[in-house]
Amino acid sequence: EVQLVESGGGLVQAGGSLRLSCAASGFTFDDYAIGWFRQVPGKEREEVSCISNRHPSTYYADSVKGRFTISSENAKNTVYLQMNNLKPDDTAVYYCAAHRSSLWTDVRYYCSASYARNFASWGQGTQVTVSS
Repeated sequence: EVQLVESGGGLVQAGGSLRLSCAASGFTFDDYAIGWFRQVPGKEREEVSCISNRHPSTYYADSVKGRFTISSENAKNTVYLQMNNLKPDDTAVYYCAAHRSSLWTDVRYYCSASYARNFASWGQGTQVTVSS
């Protein structure tokens, strides 16, 4: 059974940091791209960042570039999202999702809100709240 479990969310003041974790099980981790997406109630889901080990690549949305860092610890089947200099606009439920990736395709191809529906497996989400 494919399973993704997020953790690390919480309440932080603007300018603070959080590290989200996405622990994966039930599939061959190296064959998949892992993406972080976020959603605020009443708004569209948006991409945050993605990583692929199969075609080694990362992608960041413009809104988080320079502040967030995605990384993968393959021995633990875990992807991390280090979030620094957090802003109130980063407040959302953050989801990680998995998509079987191609050896020849850069992860930026997969990392969009419109493509997200093709991600077959999703975690339950973790709330991030940034106070001003």
